Amino acid sequence: SGRHRVPRASAQLLAPVGDPEKVICVGLNYHDHCQEQGVQVPKEPLIFSKFPSAITGPFDDIVHPQDTSELDWEVELAAVIGKRGRHIEEAAALEHVLGFTVANDVSARDWQMRRNGRQWLLGKTFDTFCPLGPAIVTREAVADAHNLWIRCSVNGQQMQDSSTRHLIFGVPALVAWVSRFVTLVPGDILLTGTPAGVGVFRKPPIFLKRGDEVRCEIEELGTICNRVV
Repeated sequence: SGRHRVPRASAQLLAPVGDPEKVICVGLNYHDHCQEQGVQVPKEPLIFSKFPSAITGPFDDIVHPQDTSELDWEVELAAVIGKRGRHIEEAAALEHVLGFTVANDVSARDWQMRRNGRQWLLGKTFDTFCPLGPAIVTREAVADAHNLWIRCSVNGQQMQDSSTRHLIFGVPALVAWVSRFVTLVPGDILLTGTPAGVGVFRKPPIFLKRGDEVRCEIEELGTICNRVV
């Protein structure tokens, strides 16, 4: 109606889903990401999770924990579940997806790769380690979720530049796979993996420091931008 507007500069955008039941993540799900670290392409999806408390807004700060010196970025296509289901058939899986948004799977590589028994959870789930947004774009409004450019820059320098066509397991396969183990419910978030270009596998490695600005973009979905503090 135009009668209930506020200036954009005066509004703080929150994450489009703030308190989901589950934040489900997928590792090693881009061909180029496997190549950059010299590992074989997985035969089955590699699933891990973040706690919902890691979620923060699309333009909020990423808090650099005192407990890590290896803070890294990972731009990801995130699917938001819109319909409850268990043992979902792959052919019907997209019917359970409400839409898509942009995520940054922020990672403390020392905790992920060397500490905590090399279990990934702690390194992935510090507070603010899941910037999300700027909005949910409904499934019907996205021409092809498996053919979108996906990029991440740090302080204006391009770090990741790829396409979702390089996904190893697409969204329908992931939804079907995860639903074999848990019931998916509306609001659940599925992070689908990151392409090549993360900091830890650069030579020499590059890690985020306080004051850095991380910009994650996906075609048709928009941009999130977060400062490290």
